[in-house]
Amino acid sequence: MKNLLKPLSLALFVAATLLMQNACNRTSPSSNPPTQTAHTQTSSPSDTIPAIGPSSHFCKAIGGKNDDEGNSLIQTSDGSYAIAGTTKSFGAGERDVYVVKLDAKGNLQWTKTIGGKEDDKGYSLIQTSDGGYAIAGVTKSFGAGERDVYVVKLDAKGNLQWTKTIGGPKDDWGLSLIQTSDGGYAIAGSTESFGAGEADVYVVKLDAKGNLQWTKTIGGENEDLGNSLIQTSDGGYAIAGDTKSFGAGSWDVYIVKVDANGNLQWTKTIGRKGWDAGRSLIQTADGGYAITGETYSFGAGGYDVYVVKLDAHGNLQWTKTIDGPNYDEGRSLIQTADGGYAIAGETYSFGAGGYDVYVVKLDRNGDACCAFGHTAFSQTSRVGSGGRLGNSPTPSIGSGGKLTSPTPTTSSGGTLTNQCP
Repeated sequence: MKNLLKPLSLALFVAATLLMQNACNRTSPSSNPPTQTAHTQTSSPSDTIPAIGPSSHFCKAIGGKNDDEGNSLIQTSDGSYAIAGTTKSFGAGERDVYVVKLDAKGNLQWTKTIGGKEDDKGYSLIQTSDGGYAIAGVTKSFGAGERDVYVVKLDAKGNLQWTKTIGGPKDDWGLSLIQTSDGGYAIAGSTESFGAGEADVYVVKLDAKGNLQWTKTIGGENEDLGNSLIQTSDGGYAIAGDTKSFGAGSWDVYIVKVDANGNLQWTKTIGRKGWDAGRSLIQTADGGYAITGETYSFGAGGYDVYVVKLDAHGNLQWTKTIDGPNYDEGRSLIQTADGGYAIAGETYSFGAGGYDVYVVKLDRNGDACCAFGHTAFSQTSRVGSGGRLGNSPTPSIGSGGKLTSPTPTTSSGGTLTNQCP
């Protein structure tokens, strides 16, 4: 199975800046185990933040002597920040879910680790309507199979409220989490335990207390992955990911639309003969959808940032690549107040060396004015359907998943260092 998510960094690295404000003025790239006593390590936060211009800017690293990864960042209701990821430096097992809370200036408030004896990872973090937090990821310490979807609920201070595992005998991953309009939760990821093929898109619906309401699998005979989930304006859900079962190439961008009960409405594939993947999905102001990810089928380099715009029915409106000579990928997408788009990802084509953080601002038509890299209309993309549109095969729809409520070990730890000169 292909690598579902690469770590964003070896040290949990946080940067809060107003990167978009003058983007076009830039001239250069710059079974339940017994509960154990929690172990707590006191953090050493940095007390001062250098002033860098009129806005609030900071760069922080949080972690220990081993590998610590940050996979999901949110700004919280009090203007501060929370990060979820994975730690090998602290916790009960090989790796634990890692949650870090910073204040608005980047000072460390608290950290939490949640897990068991083996690998447990956090991939998606949200702040919940009660002021607490929920994390979706994967656990090898608990559950029914090799790996299970892992959902963790914390209160506003990071205290554990409940955990849930959902899965079967093989590998099942939770990669994207939202709180739904009914106060419950929905998770998208992939399952090797259920479905039609090697791996299927997996959608799980829980109520507000973490009780299982329904699960759905969508896919074909090969691998199909769900990387990003949203609740749509009609109360249903849309998932973006990638498919090896359908489409024109080895992997295509895969968009799945289901109703509020998880029933399939339509699917779309976008791509060509190479590797094309969808990493982040939003519903746009016009009721359509925008996706960013990566493409090997189009563009100037090995992999390029790929941006796809669909209308409300999933029909293709335009695609764009942001081109560089080497590897460039879009990992997160938002629509901005001016109707355009902003993308965060990584680049090997530009910057100071190795992989750099890559931030691109596009207008409403998907055009950019970067002085490094450029946007270009993709070559003619083949738009197919892995579902009930066109002549493509209809995916198999199934369900499955055993829910358990394990009691993990919780602890804390992490030293904060200021990365600004």
